[in-house]
Amino acid sequence: MSVAHSFRWDVLGLGCVAIDDLLYVETFPAPETKVRVRRRERQCGGLTATGLVAAARLGARCAYAGVLGHDPASEFVLATLQREGIDTRHTLRREQARPIHSTIIVDETHHTRTIFFDLTGATGADTHSPGDDVLRETRVLYVDHYGIEGMLRAARLARTEGIAIVADLERDEWPGFHDLLALVDHLLLSQSFAARVTGCHDPARAVNALWTEARQAVIVTCGAEGCWSRAVGSSATPVHHPAFAVEVVDTTGCGDVFHGAYAAELARGASLAERIRFASATAALKARQLGAQAGIPTRTDVEQFLRRHGFSTDREMS
Repeated sequence: MSVAHSFRWDVLGLGCVAIDDLLYVETFPAPETKVRVRRRERQCGGLTATGLVAAARLGARCAYAGVLGHDPASEFVLATLQREGIDTRHTLRREQARPIHSTIIVDETHHTRTIFFDLTGATGADTHSPGDDVLRETRVLYVDHYGIEGMLRAARLARTEGIAIVADLERDEWPGFHDLLALVDHLLLSQSFAARVTGCHDPARAVNALWTEARQAVIVTCGAEGCWSRAVGSSATPVHHPAFAVEVVDTTGCGDVFHGAYAAELARGASLAERIRFASATAALKARQLGAQAGIPTRTDVEQFLRRHGFSTDREMS
């Protein structure tokens, strides 16, 4: 009789972590002007780090196994992840490695943000670490475009082992990107990046352009306009999912939060519609708060929000 596999983690991430220095201003400045900073703060950020924090706050068992250094910025990231309950025992420490350093200008009048990022020392996934035995202990592998060679190694193993792959991708200029794209079975892209990859500016057409029989789901997100999806076993006509209307304060990290919430619900066994609804609600609640990670809600917050909008959250998932 076969024995069910016991997973140590629900979501394992390997990629982008960052230090975000947020500067809040009344409006984004025009050239050759001076603008008063209303307040500033430092948070942990980055595609994978923010996705993992979102998943962890929703109750998923998460781990980070990318590369960091021994500098104060790396220590800040590690302390933040550990405070969120994210397992960092397999994080590789290497001299000269650093988190990405982002300076984010938040326009408090128009509720937009502009990100200036420095990639010096950023590594992403390592080419050999973590070992295959570590990768096999997760339900969901969370990948981004930092450290493509290492991501490819991990994604190939995941596909062989039947481990779901959720991708948070925003840039495509590195060699091997399209090989990684082909391996992802849960592909979630923003409308702007989907248009860049496919040439299709219509999100529904972009979904179909990204679809292959090797995928389980393709989702193109459109911010306040919701998202479009196609899943295995469904028709070739993409489905539109409306967004939740909220009073937006700060959109920093909303896309990464959507990805992390989707990954958490995927690990729980939720249906595609439930995953998208939960991810949309989580991102909407984050948008009402300042900061990429500080505003991420808990599972209780999201469930209460969904119930107020008429959705049941009582179904037990495997």
